[in-house]
Amino acid sequence: MPRRPILVSLLIAATLGISGVIYAQLETADRGILPLDSSNTLEIGGIHVDVGGADAQSARYAGWRIAQRQGFKALWAKMHHATVAEAPSLPDGTLDQIVSSINVEREQIGPNRYIADLGVLFDRARAAQYLGVEGGQVQRSAPMLLIPVTITAGTATSVELRNGWQRAWAQFRTSQSPITYVRVSGMGSDALLINAPQTRRPGRGWWRNLLDMYGATDILIAEVQLQRLYPGGPARARFIARHGPDNEIVGGFTLTAPNSDAVPAMMAQGAQRMDQLFAQALAAGRLTRDSSLDLPPPLVLPDLSTETKPAAPVNATNAFQIQVTGNNVTVYNFAMAHLRTLPGIASASPQQINPGGTSYVLVTFKGDISQLAAALTARGWIVDFSGTVIRIHASSDKPPALPPPPVQAPAAPPAAAPAAAAATTNQMVKEQ
Repeated sequence: MPRRPILVSLLIAATLGISGVIYAQLETADRGILPLDSSNTLEIGGIHVDVGGADAQSARYAGWRIAQRQGFKALWAKMHHATVAEAPSLPDGTLDQIVSSINVEREQIGPNRYIADLGVLFDRARAAQYLGVEGGQVQRSAPMLLIPVTITAGTATSVELRNGWQRAWAQFRTSQSPITYVRVSGMGSDALLINAPQTRRPGRGWWRNLLDMYGATDILIAEVQLQRLYPGGPARARFIARHGPDNEIVGGFTLTAPNSDAVPAMMAQGAQRMDQLFAQALAAGRLTRDSSLDLPPPLVLPDLSTETKPAAPVNATNAFQIQVTGNNVTVYNFAMAHLRTLPGIASASPQQINPGGTSYVLVTFKGDISQLAAALTARGWIVDFSGTVIRIHASSDKPPALPPPPVQAPAAPPAAAPAAAAATTNQMVKEQ
């Protein structure tokens, strides 16, 4: 009997531990959806079929056959900017070889009837010769980092949690789009790096780090503002396409859904139409990279040849660029204090301030670059230099301290006045 309370306590603890593990797994799995890889396929969707047959299986097979035929003609007309009536017809055997899969968007199966909305995926390499284009390739843009943002009930989210807008972009097939999207899934560190607040940050240093990390050159922000009349009822969504770190508006449109079940289809349609807005902006030359995302070039000094001109004296005033790297504003402030109090420096002018990354300062120094580097090393900085550029950073999170001010020697007592000395001498003579 005394063992029963102990066994009950152990059982409760084990149950709580298992529940915590399951909750952690669910919480991790609740983030984001992996994007579909559609680089090797060509897709045409929205094909409606309504066909009968001897039984349900025969009707479904006949509907898929019809979808393949109509899908090839629609894809040919789309790629050649022609009408469907001008598209050639291929035999079913050939279509079976170039069709990679059938995507069922919606279907109703009866005893001898099949009604469905289908999408047909063609293999890019095999279908190229029948489509009359080389590999089905299109001219594409530079890699663009896509950030989907959903604003609903006063809250803005991106990939922190699963949502219909992120799912629509993850399932969007980009093979025929002229935009090279870099899509994130929300897994791993994506939720910390790519989130809704990041789209409102103007700092270029962090944007440069994100673009380098994800292998992109520019930013596209797909924003949707979703409003529901009541839970489960009609919904209205305002889609806004933005570009660049300053949220430049490319275009927008509004879609509605009669109920919550139709919201996913509305999101998928919104992704397709927003892709068209981005494509039109690219064709018009509006998706150009902001020059502020580029690092400022280092100061280029004229190359003074030693053969034609004598070497500059050691105490000549030269201009150098100091690159200060730190993770907070304290490092930058201490670096500026060191530069302005260092002997030999005539001026120190900030060029670009980035407290959380690399800041650029232009200094004029009476001496050469090795002397300036040695002086900064003596102050406790880690220094690396080449050409006319010096890079400094602290050995730890705390920057080197400023040296104490020089201690002045006490003043010597004033010498006796000559007149007082002469009076003393005369007095001594009189006494003698």
